[in-house]
Amino acid sequence: MTLSDPTAEQWAAAVAAVRALGADDEIQLICHVNPDGDALGSMLGFGLGLRRLGFGRVRATFPGEFRVPDPYRSLPGSDLLVPEAEAWKNADLVMIFDVASESRLGGLAGLLADAPASVVLDHHASNTGFGGVRLVDPRAAATSVVAEQLLSRLGVELDSEIAECLYVALATDTGSFKFDLTTVAVHELAARLIATGLQPGEISRRIFDSRPFGAMKLAGEVMGRAVLEPGAAGGRGMVWTVATLDDLERYAQPPYVLDTLIDPIRSVAEADVSVVVKQVAAGEWSVSLRSKGAVDVSGVAVAQGGGGHRLAAGFTGYGEADAVVDTVRRLLDEYLN
Repeated sequence: MTLSDPTAEQWAAAVAAVRALGADDEIQLICHVNPDGDALGSMLGFGLGLRRLGFGRVRATFPGEFRVPDPYRSLPGSDLLVPEAEAWKNADLVMIFDVASESRLGGLAGLLADAPASVVLDHHASNTGFGGVRLVDPRAAATSVVAEQLLSRLGVELDSEIAECLYVALATDTGSFKFDLTTVAVHELAARLIATGLQPGEISRRIFDSRPFGAMKLAGEVMGRAVLEPGAAGGRGMVWTVATLDDLERYAQPPYVLDTLIDPIRSVAEADVSVVVKQVAAGEWSVSLRSKGAVDVSGVAVAQGGGGHRLAAGFTGYGEADAVVDTVRRLLDEYLN
């Protein structure tokens, strides 16, 4: 489907959906499986905004194992988080954050289907158009941009706690403000957030520059097995590597430490496309795709049931790791030819 900025009618409908609720109504916030900084930051920042509006029954959750990555455990609003089994089953309003397709909701998809009202906040160009009211802006650098705009329309003034959540979301999804969607407006939003009293240096050290020694050793081993294929991706080059559950066990690390591996892999000068294949279970792999601009990797991800952006996307692959890489290689060639 073709997406455009949310219309005035969509913004008005989202505001109306929130304002129609009473203080004791249940509001369930949901983000995607294996949440990243934008998913958690947008959701928790908005949840704190709902509290400011006087709503006392707000819960936030995500599908799958209830484990928040260490860099995000101290985010304000973390007390809103509950395991998916404790989500409101008959919430008066369900709000979805940073989710491009219902498949990323896992076992929580039924809550969306049963909800009398729902609002989806997202910025993925591959968004499939699910949910009741859809605030999907593919030009936004992060879902937190959409969340902040809705909070503003609801009359919520930024405080340092809301701002910290939204700033972490913005900083992580822009790669520390270095990706293509980092516009003047993004820097202006970051300035407004910092003006609430944030310490961006401390946040940056906590989010980007702190990891266990075992995670560093693990990253070194996985990067050491990277393979460069200059002829792949139509001659634009592809670099890829694989991380297994055995790797995690050997270094006693949780799965989320693998999420940042795509950044050093994508820096390889000889390749436009970078791929990290991370084992989730026997025969199941989480695949991260990045492009420097010559290739739209979202097409590969969507073809495999995933989604994302032109320069950053992902999907779940099945079978042997080499077969998953073969599929990526084939789809890239088909797309480019």
